[in-house]
Amino acid sequence: MATTYDFPSDLRAGQEELHQVRAELSALLKRLPWSVEPLDGFSDAGGWRKIERPASPGWTDDEQAEVEKLRRRERELAIFVTTHRYWSEVTGPDRVAARAKLKHPQEPPPS
Repeated sequence: MATTYDFPSDLRAGQEELHQVRAELSALLKRLPWSVEPLDGFSDAGGWRKIERPASPGWTDDEQAEVEKLRRRERELAIFVTTHRYWSEVTGPDRVAARAKLKHPQEPPPS
């Protein structure tokens, strides 16, 4: 039987928001041009794998500000979750298992 953990509500909420912020940041970065600064496109077929990039118009000031805002919030939440007072109550391998359960609450335990 898998161990259940009684995570404080603020810790659960922090972890959930961290997942949301990371998903938002990932989606935003996928939509943005590959380069922050405007750069010409290039093609390099001479290496061990072919690399091609189209010209990049760069990111707008608003896009840069949005990425920075999400990254700042991601850092704040990661620090909050990893330094939460709850972790001082859990020791050794239980701490690792509890952290995994908090990060992946719907996943079945490894068999």
